[in-house]
Amino acid sequence: MTVQAILNVKGSDVVSVLPDERVGAAVQTMMRHGIGAVLVRDPVGAVLGILSERDVMRGIARGGAACLGEAVETLATRDVVCCRPQDGIGHVMGLMTRGRFRHLPVMRDGALAGIVSIGDVVKHRLAEVENEARALREYVAAG
Repeated sequence: MTVQAILNVKGSDVVSVLPDERVGAAVQTMMRHGIGAVLVRDPVGAVLGILSERDVMRGIARGGAACLGEAVETLATRDVVCCRPQDGIGHVMGLMTRGRFRHLPVMRDGALAGIVSIGDVVKHRLAEVENEARALREYVAAG
């Protein structure tokens, strides 16, 4: 299974914020959408970074609640690891595990094609395993 298969099911919508938006507003955006990260993009749409719940917690640990009034760009992770639609689920799981992050933007020919979370990956991997098990049971029953 590929990342594209996940995007085919979940869609390619990506929630993003501008770099000068306040962290508190970005947190409200994440809460409203039920997500754990937002992409930080410039007005043209170029990906500048990603702000995750973990980034916000680090900001609070360093400077307290005052960090919620800071610009998103002060807390966002700038070196964003991305994947491609044709990448396999195993590859993506490896990237997330090694990098210790849970959200991965998907880039196609230099343009943002979507975002996948560890939850998306696990859900689709479980479905794949269940389908394989069902096919094996049917094969054995028919034999």
